[in-house]
Formats: sequence, structure tokens, C-alpha cells
Amino acid sequence: MSSMTSVASATSLLLVTALMAALSPVVEASIVRIVIDTVESPTDDPQVYGDVGAYERLVGRAFGELDPADPRNALIQDLDLAPRNERGRVEYIVDFVLRKPVDLAHSSGVLRYDAPNRGNARGVDPYFQHRGHILLAAGWQGDVPGGTRRLRVEVPVARQPDGSAVTGIVRAELITRRPTDTLPLSGGAFSNAHTPYAAASLDQPTATLTERRRAGDPAELVPRARWRFADCGDVSFPGRPRPTHVCLEGGFDPALIYELTYTATDPLVLGIGFAATRDLVSFFHHAEADLTGTENPIAGVVRHTVGAGTSQSGNFVKTFIHLGFNEDESGRPVFDGLVPLIAARHTALNVRFGQPGRGGGQREDHVYPGHSAPSTWAPSYDEVADRTGGILVRCRASGTCPKVVQPLSTAEYWHLQASPTHTDAPGRADIVLPPEVRVYLFASTQHGPRGGTGGCVYPLNPNPYADTLRALTVALEAWVVDGVEPPASRVPRVDDGTLVASGHLAWPPIPGVTYTGLVNTMPLLDFGPGYRPDDESGIVREPPVRPGRDYGILVPQVDQDGNDLAGIRSTTIQAPVGTYTGWNYLDSGDACILSGAFFPFATTRAEREEAGDPRSSLEERYGDQAGYVAAVRAASAGLVAERVLLPEDAERLVAEAETTPLFP
Repeated sequence: MSSMTSVASATSLLLVTALMAALSPVVEASIVRIVIDTVESPTDDPQVYGDVGAYERLVGRAFGELDPADPRNALIQDLDLAPRNERGRVEYIVDFVLRKPVDLAHSSGVLRYDAPNRGNARGVDPYFQHRGHILLAAGWQGDVPGGTRRLRVEVPVARQPDGSAVTGIVRAELITRRPTDTLPLSGGAFSNAHTPYAAASLDQPTATLTERRRAGDPAELVPRARWRFADCGDVSFPGRPRPTHVCLEGGFDPALIYELTYTATDPLVLGIGFAATRDLVSFFHHAEADLTGTENPIAGVVRHTVGAGTSQSGNFVKTFIHLGFNEDESGRPVFDGLVPLIAARHTALNVRFGQPGRGGGQREDHVYPGHSAPSTWAPSYDEVADRTGGILVRCRASGTCPKVVQPLSTAEYWHLQASPTHTDAPGRADIVLPPEVRVYLFASTQHGPRGGTGGCVYPLNPNPYADTLRALTVALEAWVVDGVEPPASRVPRVDDGTLVASGHLAWPPIPGVTYTGLVNTMPLLDFGPGYRPDDESGIVREPPVRPGRDYGILVPQVDQDGNDLAGIRSTTIQAPVGTYTGWNYLDSGDACILSGAFFPFATTRAEREEAGDPRSSLEERYGDQAGYVAAVRAASAGLVAERVLLPEDAERLVAEAETTPLFP
């Protein structure tokens, strides 16, 4: 923290202190200073966005500080162990990128915040710049590697009251895509997403390294003599001592899952990421200037705020709401609306030695924290864990709940345990969604649509959902700005048979396809007395204990083609050219992480019959290209009427159908 303190001190601590005393009634005191490092203006042709005109891009940093005595910060794990400045505050620095109209008179007054995924800001959809929105991306993950182009928040290391190091047991799951002698202790499915916690010492006789081939196989101990805390990149085993890496004699096998359990040191106070997001968004919304007099570049313009996150960062914004950070230091809502996209879990950010870059898949990172907090939005009783909770409990108490639109892909049900977000814990009954929330399934989609195989057994699912997402985001904005309610939730349900156990899936016998019914199960996990599962916070005991009770994990039922019955069925599913799934496999039989599959229809009836395919051919479905175009046109019109597709996107989809030949 010393480097951060010196940076802040360089702004003249005496001046800042005086300004805080004089201006605290009219500014957001938690953001002390903002620095705009670069301005790109304009970023494009002034005519690109019509009447809105040109945009400009501001890249900068915000220097903030937290009062550990403020009740709104009390939940942050180890904040009491963070170094404090001369004012008794804990400091942090946030990277941000702000895109705004050059002429703010043309702004819509909507500030849209997108939480980066593992430090990577999501690409900007030009549609929202056409609408005049102000777009903000800012760091929240404190263990994102430095020296990269990622957006991060710089947070302090926790220290004992006497100044000595904080240590604890950390479990590092290690997976590699190619043979190597050395892996960082952060190694895994997302190994470049976070910096590792260093080993407290190089000589740890109680540290263990295990290996197994499949997720459910028993772990086998790797002899201690075969590995070291070291780097063997340019020196053969035992390598060069290095407390953030592990070297294995003979090398790591890409087919295996390794787990290293060791004593680590210097945990980051990662929960500050929640408060930093709260304070930065509130600053841009309400403040006129920082405490040094630097003007807020969008002061007085913002009338509404919408937050969004995708996958891991979608889990972050859900947990942000759950832990009460949607109430700023003045008691106002931070976000008026929220879009946690393809985010079925929570983010275990507010834990000592947290690893929020971990995934929680069927094969990868299966038993890391991330799903022990309440899954449902409204309060409900969890009979598996024997506790009651809900994501909206705190914001309802403070009157700061946002309106929520939560879109899910089919892959979330297979890979990321989505069904408990809208069923009871055993999976026997549907849960009533609260009035502030809409949940939608993008029928027959994978986590991130794309082609190829990605290392999976079957071709990946390319079914896009960007058009549906755009329409739902517009509907959320109308809800926030004008009070126009969005379309009703559309999810698979237990009571109508569209949400079932994977063993009851009506899967068609497609030639060459083996369906196993493998899903990512959700066991109840006990992380010890220092961990607060209701809040996904605290001190994690490794390894966790399994009490032997599991949640009911259900998946969307399918039609005769193998496509989802429920949810928003896009033109791709209403006028399909194949079967699109939320599941796929590896050669080992484990799930291929976050992936679905695509199985095309035969072109003609003769081809179908020769292959023994029970699904109708393209010829039988549409007759010819004109029949296919007519089916897409009819589906598009229905979706526009339901407000889950924008008219301009419907026109484009019909045009694409006309120019994409299905028949030779």
C-alpha cells in the first residue's frame, strides 16, 4: 500500500484535507481525486451517431478512500486489517474508461456501467451510442495482473495489527492446455485472469499436490520430492525458487487436473472492489468535482444509471446488490437498473485469499466458493442449507433495489447451476419471481455463441442472442426511465414440464451423437466457521467439507428436434437449420466448459432417411429458400410484437435469410 499512499500524497495531502473539510457537504468524499490520463476526441466521424454527434473517450483513474467505521463498509472482509492514511482511511485506485457525446446536450441522460470480465471491458455496442448514452467501464477485481491493458482496482494487502503478514491455506487448481514444466499458482481454466498468492515459504512439508484425470476421480498424491515452489522455464528441475509458481518433475499433463494446497501470504482486501464501484458510479452521477477541484466530466447530465456485467462480471453485479452496495454513502441508489448477463452464480470476492477469477464448472474449479449465497432474488427458504435468504433483502431494507433483467443461456443450466435461481432448493417447485425482476432464457444457446469445436467433441453452438439482449436492454431502460414494464419473465418451469432432470430429457436419437445427461451438480459445501455462506464472505477453510446434501439441478426440456421448448425462441430456433444445445463434452467424458453443440439437419428427406435421422430435413420443413425466408419473417414479426426483438434487427434477420442459401 505504500506506493498507493505516496501517489495520493503527491497531490498534496494538506490541500486535500482542507478541501474535504470545506466541500464534504456537496461532493462525494469517498472519491478524493480523478485523473484523466488520455482523451480521444472525437473517436469517430461526427455523423456516425446521427443527431447525437461524435463521441469522445476518456481514460483515467479515480483515487478513493473508505472509512472503516462507516456501517456501509463494515461488511468488507479484512478492511480493518488494511493500512490507513493520515485521515484513518483505506485507499484504493480505480482504472476507468468513459465514453460520452462530445456535446453533452445530446446525451440521453443514461449512464451505462459495464463491469469488466476479468479486467477485460466488453465491446461497445454502437446502438447505445446512437441513443446518446454515456458508457462507463471501470475496474473492480483487485487481483487482475498489473501491466496489462485490463481495467483493475488497486487495493491494499491485509496485515496483522502488529504489522506482520497474514497467512492462510489456499487451494490452487492447476490446468494446462499444453505440456509444461511450470505453472503459476493461479493456473487453471482462467489462469491469466488473476495474480497468484505467494507461498509463505518455499519449504512447506505439509503442502500437497494431487492429480486426477476426471473431475469425479479420486485424487492421487504427487510425491513431494517431484515438485517445488519454483520456475523451471530455463533451468531443469528443481528449477529457480519462486514462491508464485510450481515446477513438476516430468511436467504437467494437459489431460489431468492438479490441485495444490499450500500456506499463502498477503491476502488482498478484494471486497473493496464493491465499494469502489459504488463510489465511482455515484461520483459520476452526482458530484460536480473531486476534492482537488477537478470537474466531473459529466456533471449534472446523468439522470438514470444502468449497470451490466457478463458471466463472471455479471456474477459480480449480482453480488454487489446482494451485499448492499447499491446504497451509496448518502443513502441513494447506485444503479436504477441492472443486467447480469449469463450470470447464474455469485462472485466470491469478499473473502480472505479470494480467487474471483475461478470458474465453478463441472470439471474446472468445481468446489470453489461462488454458489453458497442465496440463489433466488426474493427471500426464500433453502431446505438444503436450512437457511432463508435472497439477493434483494438488503436493498429492499434500504429502499435501493434496482429493476433487474437477467438473461440466461441454456449453458447456464447445464454448466453453472442456473435452475436454483428460480426453483426451490431441491428442484421440486418453481419460485415466484419478485416484481423488480425479470428472468429470460435465450432458448438453445451456449454461454458465448461461436463456431468451431473449441476442443470439444462436437461442433460448438453458434446460435446468437445479441439481438434479443439488445431488445431486453431497451425494455429495461424503458422500465427505468418511463416506468414501462418489460415483457414477462420467460424461463423453463417445473409445473409445466419444461424444466426437468437431465435424465428425463426427451433427447432425439441423432445419428453419431451420444447424450450422457452430464450436468454440473451443486453439492452443499461447508467452508468452515470463518465463512459466512449467507453473504459469500469471510475466511474460507480449504478443503471444504461436503455434508452430503445436493441441490436439485434441472435443465430445459426440448422439442422433437432437441431444441429448448421454453424461453425466448429466436428466429434461429423458430426457423431452425439444426439442433442447438447447452451441453458438449470433452474426450474424457467431462463437460466441455460453458459450451453447447450444433447438429445440422439433413438437406433432403432422402439424406435424412439414409442417415436414420429422426429430425425433419430442410426440404421437408421449408420446401425451398422462399419457404425458409417466410418462416424467418413470421418468427421475426412475432418477436417484435412481443418486444423481444427490435424492428431494425428483424429487418436485418429477414435480409440475411434471403441471402443465406440453404439449398444447393
